[in-house]
Amino acid sequence: MTPDSELPVWARENAFPEAAPGWGWVDRKGREVPVGSFEELSRAIVEDGGARVDLVWTPAARGWVLPEEIPELHPALREARIRWARWEMGEGKQQMTIFGAILVVMVAWNFFSTGKLTANASLGLGVLLFFLLGALPWYQGYKRLKRAKRWAAGEMAVDAPVLRFETWLSIQNTPVTRLMFRLMVVAAIVQLFSEIVYYNGKHGLEGMKGLLGLWHYVLGFGTLDTFGISIAKAGLTKVDGAAGDWWRLLTAPFLHGHWLHWLMNASALAYLGKRVECFARWPHMAMVLLLSAWVGGEASARFMDKTSVGISGGLMGLLGFLLVFESMHRSLVPESARKRLVAGIVMTGIIGYVFRHFIDNAAHAGGLIAGMIYAAVVFPKSSSPHRPRTTSADLVLGGAAVGLLIGSAVLACVKMVG
Repeated sequence: MTPDSELPVWARENAFPEAAPGWGWVDRKGREVPVGSFEELSRAIVEDGGARVDLVWTPAARGWVLPEEIPELHPALREARIRWARWEMGEGKQQMTIFGAILVVMVAWNFFSTGKLTANASLGLGVLLFFLLGALPWYQGYKRLKRAKRWAAGEMAVDAPVLRFETWLSIQNTPVTRLMFRLMVVAAIVQLFSEIVYYNGKHGLEGMKGLLGLWHYVLGFGTLDTFGISIAKAGLTKVDGAAGDWWRLLTAPFLHGHWLHWLMNASALAYLGKRVECFARWPHMAMVLLLSAWVGGEASARFMDKTSVGISGGLMGLLGFLLVFESMHRSLVPESARKRLVAGIVMTGIIGYVFRHFIDNAAHAGGLIAGMIYAAVVFPKSSSPHRPRTTSADLVLGGAAVGLLIGSAVLACVKMVG
């Protein structure tokens, strides 16, 4: 048996907190739910309708463990997984029905209003919602259902390492990632406020017609024109292959063109930022995000004429950083977890190509390359299972990067309301 000192932090016996006596399970918020016996624990897993049972404990375990790591729980877990997969497929089917109907209405309206079928950003966004919120969840549920039905005794243990890794990652405290998320929230609120003030001044909000117009303006299907005034004030405008103003390279990442745009970026930040901060430490998370957002903005200015917004360049930098960093430190994460990073890049590339008319692929590519180069230059290849240590220089440069990111968010808010 490999000693804990030679294992990555998520695989060690003390990776999770110590458990209370007896039996019980832990929900996604870390709340312990004691039960009286093994049979009750099995029943809790079988009856778990919300996929809340992430971890369990037994008298034989020193701390929390995954239910996949206890062979006696596999029959109950298999039954629960089959039900969860069917629920996910049902939700995906329902979303496909809803967004499919919306797409049909949008296509019909487009045809009758113009006399021909023409592609536009609204239709593109509708198709994106159909696939991301409907088809993709259905397909994931379908794959999980097939896998769960094929499970035999002992096969769940094969999935345990990557599940243990993902579960451990989900409960880690990452303050810098959380700070960046809060800055995105504040900037989004200010952006929405500035748009409402502008709309009110231009159109007025009297009566139901004004409210419906405002609803369509700030939440409806649209492109960068959905948030027109705030983007004009602080978005990345371009002049002759360069940023209209240098400071827009700093403010544009904190603006977004649509609520879905913000939601997708926020979700990516929550996962990628936490993963970088946990394994490469917080200074590098801040420096990679800042550098990649800047390089992505420079690339966008040179290869895309339209005004652009969003922190996608920085997020692609985090993705590229992880791909290189974890490939050079193979003992840190499971192999299957690294493959998901490649899948993320492929998915982003496909979406970027299909919706290239309103997605800033130049910023994505620039940020991705910047993050990959950063990892290759800063971190030498290592076979150690231990995370790199933080140096004094890392702390100074990382602190400066955090300060600049905060300043950029503040400046974006000032420009939007100014």
